[in-house]
Amino acid sequence: MHTVLVFVGFLIGLVLLIKGADIFVDAGVGISRRLHISPVLVAITLVSMGTSLPELVISVTAAFQGANDLAVANVVGANSFNLVMILGLAAIVRPFPVRFKEVKREYWLSVGAAVFLVAIILFTPDDIIPRYASAILLVVYVAYIVYLIRTTPNTTDDDAPSDKKERKLTTHILFSILAIALIGVGGWITVWSAESMGPILGISERVVGLTIVAISTSLPELTITLLACKRGENEMAVGTIVGSNIFNIMAVLGVSGIILPLAVSTGTKIDLAFLIAGSLLFFLFVTTRKRLSRVEGAVMVVLYIAYLIFLLVGVT
Repeated sequence: MHTVLVFVGFLIGLVLLIKGADIFVDAGVGISRRLHISPVLVAITLVSMGTSLPELVISVTAAFQGANDLAVANVVGANSFNLVMILGLAAIVRPFPVRFKEVKREYWLSVGAAVFLVAIILFTPDDIIPRYASAILLVVYVAYIVYLIRTTPNTTDDDAPSDKKERKLTTHILFSILAIALIGVGGWITVWSAESMGPILGISERVVGLTIVAISTSLPELTITLLACKRGENEMAVGTIVGSNIFNIMAVLGVSGIILPLAVSTGTKIDLAFLIAGSLLFFLFVTTRKRLSRVEGAVMVVLYIAYLIFLLVGVT
């Protein structure tokens, strides 16, 4: 009976995540148009924060419970899945141009945060992410969001004729709140179900966090990115992934690490190294041809699958 409940709960959670993501894409684009701001800004702030609610809930809960490996692995695994697997799949489904200069600052901020974590882990005794390091990540994230809001220019022509069928701003905001609620509930149910599968499969807490939990909590990003690419909202697709990764590694780990200094396993260094390597590969692809092709997307997907196999065979 328990096994049936786990799998039924997993399916229900997926439905809530997918529906919530669909609503969030529409609301995010609508808000950007109504406020005459860049869709990239909306993607990096509102959309990325909303889709990262499951990661925040899981990592903070894990920190309170002293489950350090799960708290860190959830974030690192989600970021790797977001950047390497999701954008790879999106390119396979529909190759898309990438205006890297529009997300260059955010991209290097996410890479810099990962490098900062590696340095802290390597040079701090007992492989611990201390509270001061987590506080630095959180303060830099808040400062970055304030700077982004104050400096991002309007991109919509104020003189353009308005569409009478366009929903009101308050309606878009209400729909975004509904979407966040669906994503949050769906994330809780999906992750609970996924974690319940861990003991059945006989895998460690770290591997559960990197695979089942990370992939489950990244389903909103997956759905939003694929839908955005299908609708031609390429800036929102890439902005959502980059913004979500920044939020995960700086805000989620920042809050979690302030609650309790996070001790990490040796394998976490390998996981962070994979995240950095995947980030540099993406940079190479999008700066050489200004787009992500099907072949490049396939390379990214194969690389991520190889990484999963490496984890599941129990090498680390």
